[in-house]
Amino acid sequence: MRSLWLEKTVRFFFFLCALSAVVISIGIGVTLLGEALRFFARVSIIDFLFGLTWAPHTLPSGEDVGFGAVPLFTGTILITLIAMAVGLPCGLMVAIYLSEYATPRMRNIFKPVLETLAGIPTLVYGFFAITTLAPFLRRVGEVFHLSLSTESALSAGIVMGIMVLPYMSSLCEDALHRLPNSLRECSIGLGATASETIIRVLLPAAFPSIMAAFLLSLSRAIGETMIVVMAAGLAANLTFNPLEAVTTVTVQIVSLLTGDQEFDNAKTLAAFGLGFVLFILTFFLNILALQGVKRHRRIYG
Repeated sequence: MRSLWLEKTVRFFFFLCALSAVVISIGIGVTLLGEALRFFARVSIIDFLFGLTWAPHTLPSGEDVGFGAVPLFTGTILITLIAMAVGLPCGLMVAIYLSEYATPRMRNIFKPVLETLAGIPTLVYGFFAITTLAPFLRRVGEVFHLSLSTESALSAGIVMGIMVLPYMSSLCEDALHRLPNSLRECSIGLGATASETIIRVLLPAAFPSIMAAFLLSLSRAIGETMIVVMAAGLAANLTFNPLEAVTTVTVQIVSLLTGDQEFDNAKTLAAFGLGFVLFILTFFLNILALQGVKRHRRIYG
């Protein structure tokens, strides 16, 4: 009887933990929605989502202008794409090496060192970007007669890709390492090479975990602020040129809420509008990823 009561208590505690995650998510969404509706009551949602100029201010006449967020969206997409172009393939290749090619001694040395990168503050990555990577890229650009800004999306994206590399590589390596050896043995027994086994057997089998690692890395890249501030700047430029300075949604949210702000003007409320759009974007990205994982499990399950 006592063990049954304890089992019910533990089960109820776990249920409360799971419920708290749902309640917190709903609370965040409702809070963002309420403040975002206040903002959209003053600024047209069409102008906000499709406007090409981000210079938020209120005219003496009381009209709110300059709330076009397209430059922020393009800057966020540009830097995130560069970061994932660096972090995704490098992280996956590091994971494959550690899981399939490295000796146990090499794995025990390299993996802890690699995971140490995850504990480095983003401020340090920002210093590395502006003191080392940006000057190097400028010198390389001069060789090819390219004009590279001191603050650029390229340097911010590369450093951000290095930042997400430990997440991508560690999670993918764990996923590959946990796969049963029977998959490898059967594939090699049928005449496949080691590389064919990795590409055609192991990667498809570990795809759900690899997708989870990709989503975590993507979320880290989208939500990063300090590296963008130090390496890409605050300029809201509408450009897809990685050699120019850009800014992101998260940087502008911090900028709008910095200092003693009153939540009764459009400029401050714009932060909640940006946050709500970012919340919806990540929500749908997660839904699409879950659907892809389910479909893949039906094929390879």
